[in-house]
Amino acid sequence: MLGATGTIGRATLRELAARGHDVVCFGRRRPISAPSLSSPGAGLAGAVAFAGADGSAGRIELRRGDVLDPASVAREGFRGERFDAVMSCMASRTGVPRDAWAVDHDAHRAVLDGAGESGVGHFVLLSAICVQKPRLAFQHAKRAFEHALAGSSLTWSIVRPTAFFKSLSGQIERVRAGRPFLVFGDGALTACKPIAAEDLAEYLADCLEDRDRHDRILPIGGPGPALTPRDQGELIFAAAGRPPRFRSVPPALLSVAAGVLGSVGRLVQPLADRAEMARIGHYYATESMLVWDPVADRYDADATPEYGSRTLVEHYRRRLAGEVEDDRGEHAVF
Repeated sequence: MLGATGTIGRATLRELAARGHDVVCFGRRRPISAPSLSSPGAGLAGAVAFAGADGSAGRIELRRGDVLDPASVAREGFRGERFDAVMSCMASRTGVPRDAWAVDHDAHRAVLDGAGESGVGHFVLLSAICVQKPRLAFQHAKRAFEHALAGSSLTWSIVRPTAFFKSLSGQIERVRAGRPFLVFGDGALTACKPIAAEDLAEYLADCLEDRDRHDRILPIGGPGPALTPRDQGELIFAAAGRPPRFRSVPPALLSVAAGVLGSVGRLVQPLADRAEMARIGHYYATESMLVWDPVADRYDADATPEYGSRTLVEHYRRRLAGEVEDDRGEHAVF
């Protein structure tokens, strides 16, 4: 398994282990303690046995190495052993071009090459629904690896989820502090069907056994209906017991910032990275995370599959109550 220390990766690792799978996690990030596998902040160190609710138990082993080095993937990751499947929840942290191509494409290609030599029969890839309309470096990198995976001799499942709960929780503290909820434009430019980490983990784990999910690209969202940013704000205000207050931000501000930073970034690399982050922000401010219908030239909420039972409003209530936390990482806009 790749990406086991991320939010979705941790949830997927717990799900796999609870189903009795033995899982080898490979990566270079700081390990996290094994006892916390039962919580959202879970992680692992070394090798542990993990018992599921039904009594099943899977063994989890951590192997440290460099996913960017094909030799390390083979030497410290596969170790010449045989594996049934690869599950990847790995993604670049920032999305800037050099990181995106190094992680979302090159590192995955190294694992794909090693998988064939280790007898792997199935590769389950967590991708993203935004790659259906690629304009950004990380989207092109993901699409390139998707193409390589689909063209390989392995059985494959490419899962393209919509928005995650954590990605839509960045303004909870603003609302709690009595500040307005920020929206781009009128707050209805985009929509999504957000999915919980636990539900997505179940869906990913099911890909290993459900033949209807083999050799397919699988867009997936949480239970509907589709929600706009204004809808999300309304839910937070209601959960916090506060009257709704909104403030509009023109999406063009991000385009202007990207243009200015991009011009200067030709000489200063950190500013080029900031320009790409502004482009990423503009993309998410103006493009829905739903299935794209190229014939009708529109996003289609009805065509976006739904899975799971956990809802965003439940997450907001738990977040406000301090029962869960959100690690939004490098891609936060607010």
